[in-house]
Amino acid sequence: MNVNFAERAHNHNWKLDPIVRSLLDTDFYKLLMLQFIWKNFPTTHVTSEIYNRTVRVRLADRISAAALRDQMEHLRGLHFRRSELIWLAGNTFYGVRQIFSPEFLDWLEHGFHLSDYEITESRDPRTNQPDGQLSITFSGLWTEVTMWEVYSLAIVSEMKTRAALATLNELELDVLYARAKTRLWDKIELLRHVEGLRISDFGTRRRHSFLWQEYCVQALATTLNTHHTERFSGTSNTALAYKHDLEAIGTNAHELPMAMAAMASRGSDADLRASQYKVLELWARSYGNELLITLPDTFGTTQFLEGAPDWVARWTGERVDSKDPFIAGDEYIAWLLQRGQDPHTKLLIASDGLDASTIVQLHAHFNGRIRFSAGWGTLLTNDFRDCHPRGPAEGQDTFDPISLVCKLTSADGIPTVKLSDNPLKATGPADAIARYRRAFNSPALAAVPVIV
Repeated sequence: MNVNFAERAHNHNWKLDPIVRSLLDTDFYKLLMLQFIWKNFPTTHVTSEIYNRTVRVRLADRISAAALRDQMEHLRGLHFRRSELIWLAGNTFYGVRQIFSPEFLDWLEHGFHLSDYEITESRDPRTNQPDGQLSITFSGLWTEVTMWEVYSLAIVSEMKTRAALATLNELELDVLYARAKTRLWDKIELLRHVEGLRISDFGTRRRHSFLWQEYCVQALATTLNTHHTERFSGTSNTALAYKHDLEAIGTNAHELPMAMAAMASRGSDADLRASQYKVLELWARSYGNELLITLPDTFGTTQFLEGAPDWVARWTGERVDSKDPFIAGDEYIAWLLQRGQDPHTKLLIASDGLDASTIVQLHAHFNGRIRFSAGWGTLLTNDFRDCHPRGPAEGQDTFDPISLVCKLTSADGIPTVKLSDNPLKATGPADAIARYRRAFNSPALAAVPVIV
């Protein structure tokens, strides 16, 4: 794909250049989760909120709330196209045909819509003064709120990008993208000759822009897949999978156990602990025992594995998010052996803050022990660090990716909690976090700096 990024950025002078142009422009797991929620929790009300964990970057100083609202209102006016629904209905995902039911697809066409939202500038609780961050909250039926997550993060991330691009002239834009393309090529050079490597694009939510993500995906598909090898497995971005005939990658995320645990927290600590396995049972029933990838770190990986019923070990694999993937992968392999399972038949997916060098190291560490795959996210689709044409003195942090997340904050009026394996990623009220740590017997591990 030959895109003149500099010209497009420099000529950005129309009234509204929509960031999200299709409702398929989201991670595939959100559609799978939406069908799960639509089927099992159609009346559950939730709230969610965007957090900027990179607090040194004052988003409210870079992004206009009015312009953000214009982008989000444009998104709310979109509908699933007939051609998109036909593709969802007829395509094979993970070897399964008709993974989306006709009734669900009919609801997507005629009943789906996004919830209300609120945008304000947040305040420092200590001083009650504006802290430079935007507070973006969503509330409504879970089926109306859940899809906001990836849409809103992609919009905010690209608006930050556009604000930075607007400060450069056309020559400087050319230099910026030339440096970013060179960096991408250097990373691809590390990967393209590694035998048996499997990589997927997981970079939608914190991308530089949709066009840059598309460029990165096409670059990987072109260079890593040949007549003899196929190292690039596909993309989590459903619109790009649809447009470029790629595999759509993804299953589920922390949102589901967080909501289930919140609703179970009315009961005993035993009910709370059991909720993390009940959500897996419900997922398996909902998808006919397909798409069986665990995400064990919501309340701590070690306690999840120690308390898991034997049937969990028969699932296809595990995705590692917040724990050191070398440690988490070794822990998963040891657990599989303890439960009488052959790790060679299982899949280990690493997905947290990966870059090319770490992917190569992880592949070498697990090669021949378990099937390993890397979900390459923000540092694939938004690595413009040190690419600013004026150098670090003027360009410090301008194009650096930030750790932007959108997390569930309540389910049916009950606060939600995520403990994570990294305490810097924990969310929820302090008293609820304390209860969850006791109930799950999940002490806080050492904090690891969060890059993205």
